[in-house]
This record gives sequence, C-alpha cells and structure tokens, in this order.
Amino acid sequence: MSLTHFKSCLPACRQTRSADRLRKLFADFWRKKNHKEVLPISLVPKDDPTTLFTSSGMQPLIPYLMGEPHPLGKRLYNIQPCFRSQDIEYVGDNRHTTFFEMVGNWSLGDYFKEEQLEWCLEFFTGVLGLPKKKLFVTVFAGTKEVPRDEESAAIWKKLGISKERIFYYGAEKNWWSRSGTPDKMPPGEIGGPDSEMFYDFGTSHNPSFGKVCHPNCDCGRFLEIGNSVFIQYKKKENGQLEELPQKNVDFGGGLERILAALNNDPHVFKSDVFLPVVEVIKRFLDNDSKKEELDSFIQVIADHLKGALFMIKEGIQPNNKLQGYVLRRLIRRSVVKMMQLNIVPLKSTPAICQKIVEIYSGTYLEINNSHTIISTITKEIDDFLRTIDKATKLLQTQLITGKLLFYLHQSYGLPFEIAQELLHQWGKPIGEKEKKQFDEEQRKHQELSRTTSVGMFKGGLANQSEQTIKYHTATHLLHQALKDMFGNEVRQEGSNITAERLRFDFQLSKKPTDDEIKKIEDTINQKIKGNLPVYFKVMPKDEAFKIGAASFFKEKYGDQVKVYFIGNYSKEFCGGPHVKNTSEIGSFKIIKVKKIGSNLMRIYAK
Repeated sequence: MSLTHFKSCLPACRQTRSADRLRKLFADFWRKKNHKEVLPISLVPKDDPTTLFTSSGMQPLIPYLMGEPHPLGKRLYNIQPCFRSQDIEYVGDNRHTTFFEMVGNWSLGDYFKEEQLEWCLEFFTGVLGLPKKKLFVTVFAGTKEVPRDEESAAIWKKLGISKERIFYYGAEKNWWSRSGTPDKMPPGEIGGPDSEMFYDFGTSHNPSFGKVCHPNCDCGRFLEIGNSVFIQYKKKENGQLEELPQKNVDFGGGLERILAALNNDPHVFKSDVFLPVVEVIKRFLDNDSKKEELDSFIQVIADHLKGALFMIKEGIQPNNKLQGYVLRRLIRRSVVKMMQLNIVPLKSTPAICQKIVEIYSGTYLEINNSHTIISTITKEIDDFLRTIDKATKLLQTQLITGKLLFYLHQSYGLPFEIAQELLHQWGKPIGEKEKKQFDEEQRKHQELSRTTSVGMFKGGLANQSEQTIKYHTATHLLHQALKDMFGNEVRQEGSNITAERLRFDFQLSKKPTDDEIKKIEDTINQKIKGNLPVYFKVMPKDEAFKIGAASFFKEKYGDQVKVYFIGNYSKEFCGGPHVKNTSEIGSFKIIKVKKIGSNLMRIYAK
C-alpha cells in the first residue's frame, strides 16, 4: 500500500487524518491475529508510586508479563497515550516529543520470535506499504550469560532483510528491563533481548556524529519505528539470570514516528497530528521573525501545549508538586518560546489549543469539553506573566549577579534568556562571570532534583516491595470502610503508595470527624486481624458491576475484568498485586486527613 493509497482509504469525513487510519489498520491487523484489545489506562497511572506518568503501553501489563493470567488471554494489543517528562529538554529537534501514542502487541507465553518478527514485518510492509529496502533491524550482540541473538538475525534474513541491514548491539541498546542492562537488574526482575526496526530516510550523514552511519546513529538518517522485546529471563538471588517458564513478546512503536516513515520525512512535526498546530502558531508570528531557532521554538510550543491539554484532561492542575509541577513547566516553557518569537501568549494560546482539540476530537479529547481545559491553561499563563512582571521589576532594582538570575528563574520563573534580553535592552549586558554563576547554581539544583526524584520518572512498576503490596491491599479495605461509613457518596479519586505510607483521595461532601476516622481505622484493623483471604476472579464486566464490585471511574475496562475479593467484605476491580491474606498487612493507622478541594478529601495512612 503506497502512502497515496494509505490516505485515500481514510473515511471521507476525516480525509486529512492519516493518524486515524493508522490506528485502525493497527487494531484490525492484530485482531485478525486473534489478539484482544487492552483499553488504554490513564496518563497518570493508578497505584504506581514509581512513575509520574504512563510512559509506555506495557506499563499496565507488568504483572501479566511476570506470569499472572490476563483476563483477556495470552494475545493482546493496545494504543496507549503516553507522556515522558524526561524528554522535555530534548523537544525541539525533529523527533522528540513529550506526549505521544504507543501502539503495542503482546504474547504472554504464547508465540515467540518467529511469529512476532514475521507479523511485525507483515504489518509495516504488507499493510502500511513501507519499502522493505528502507528497513534496517538491530539484534542483541550477547553477553557472557546471554547468547548472541543469532535466532532473530536468521529469522530476519529468511524474511528478506539482507545481511548488511542487520546490526548487532550490546545490552545498552538491545536489552530491555525496567532497571536497564542485565547487571543492573535486581533479584526477581524480568527482562530480555530485543530487536528494533529502523526506517532509513536516506539523508546525508553528518560526520559530527561519527565516521560511520548506522541505525543507532543520531544524525537523523534513521528513525526507530518499532521494538520487539523477548522477555525470557529473570534475575535470581545469586545475581545470575534464569530462563522464564513463560516467554513473552512485548512490542512497542511510536505512532508519530510511524507516520513520519509513511511520509518519508524524518520530521515528526510534519505529520498530521502536529502540522496543523504548527501552521496555527505560524499565523501569530510577526513579519520580522527570522530567529535561527524558529522551527525549534515552534515545535516546543506545539508539543508542550498538547501535553498540557492531555494532563489537564486527566484532572491535573498546575502547581509545584509532582505531575502539577511538570504541567506548570510545560505551560511556562511554551510561554517563554512565544515571548522569544514575539508571539502574544494570551492571544495565541486559545487558537493553538483549539486546533489540538480538533485533531484528537473523537479519539481522546472532546470539543464540547475543551473550554474548561483551555481556560486552565490561559489562567496559568496569565499568572505566569504577572510573576514575570514582578521578577522584571526586581531585575531593574537589584545588583545583577548569577545567583540573582537563578533566584529569579527558580522562584519567579523568569527564564535566563528573557533576563539576558531585557538587560541587553537596558544597556546592562550579562558578563561572563554572571553566566558562569547562573550555570553553577542551576547545576546544583539539577543534581539535587535528580537525587530527590530517583525512580519517579521511570516507566513500569519498579517498586513492588512487600510493604507497597501491603499498602495496596489496605486501600481496598479503606475504600470499603469509607463506603460502610458514608454510603455510595464515597468515590475514589486516586491513590499514591510508597514504601513509607499510602495516600487515598476520595469524594465526600464533608470532612470526616475524628470519631468517624477512628471507627474506620478500627474496622480496617478488625478485618486485618480476621485473616481474610485475598483472591481474584476473572469475570464479564457486567457481572462484576452486578455483584457490586467497586471500580475506579477514571479507568476504562474491557469486557473481561479481574475482581479482587477480600473475604466477603470487599470486592473491587483491580490488576494487583496483593497480599494473600489480610493478616500479612499487620496493622493500619490513619495519620492525617485533609480537605484538598471542593468535596475532595485525602487520607494518609501507614
């Protein structure tokens, strides 16, 4: 199928949306291979304290890759909206984005390398029509413990990928585990070698990236469009790897990158999920905008406002903590780029955001609900502009030092570039000393941030410690105890669990009294001492609702669901993990209750 044919197959009412067609072709292909759809989870994962956002399609599937049976069977696929905060600083080139969609398929102990690689190639060449000669692949070069993946290489050759287009790389490039390379995997961790597919755009090699071009070169000639991970190993207590009884396939591919390959253009911002937004931004440029960074700045604005829209849709509000901090950072960075391009933020932002909503209308965002989301962004922009105005006044009255510039940047959000530009206009150019001071202060802050947020930006359930599993099970007891006390008015809004404590957010019209909290705590401890068994059943979703199983309203559920029971006391939609008996929890103590919004309460317990 050529790209022209690909676009011509679009529904008449959505002729310009090749992303819609790609999603449909991917879903149809895997359904024909007897795969069941796993519905996308929230951009903010439930009960996962190790990551701020859902950053890959496999993130909700970790328990099943480790051997737990999935309600839908052994063959799965999905299309998952994702966000990677660690890529914020890289946005502005031709391929990095923070928000993206990941298409994926999985085999949970069913088929393995031969079927996966054959079907993967069939999809890219037979369904999408990508020329086979444009595809390069990589395979695992091997370690002392894990052999060189000659099997995958042989399969690729049999499928028509010539020897000169097959490259071997070590564990840094062609090994997957949540912890990284095999030597970094803790006991109990699963992982395995992978085989990646790259599209060759045929552009000239830039020697500054090395003498020889290859698939993992950063010069821009190659773009990774898919990765098949063969999860077949588990780390033992003695540090060695052992073969898993269940060998899994985990495939993931970036939808925006696949669109770039279909366009035969390495620029993901020229695909139809970005180009209309870029065109709207360009309408607000003045005629004198000739900055070298023009395209880069526009791409930052388009990406960051898209990410902000999707975060607010999930209920996140701009603030200085966790997801709210990332949201605030996205909005403020987009404003800075607008200011550097002489674009008026409050005038341009509604139109830019409305175009993003139009692109994803009917898929993830709804036009009739967009006003509240966009108004949240414009309010944050207005607040930020007022803050910058205050910082500017301090800049005019204080002795200019690198420490002052960093203080204004950190406390008021005044970007260094804007301060530099203002001081230049006032005839007070920043000297080399002040630049160096600012860089040193920023380096110290970044190092502190890395230290205090270890693990927060990783994908996957990196923390399944015994204590977090206990707390996770305890939230089920807490949820039911709250319903016992206040009835069906109680609705779970979210939770956050670490090894030190659990946090549970819920809807309630009034803050619980001390006596009510004591009764709830006593009820939970009574159930813990009751040695209640904890087990699950897989059942049709409608049946689960009929028996009164509690659900998380922000989650989407498939036709078959997993319901966890705690004796005859609690039943709730959940994927796990849990203790096997309530006695394992030990004890339960509510340490703080506070009101965090209109009819929204938060309980901290341990």
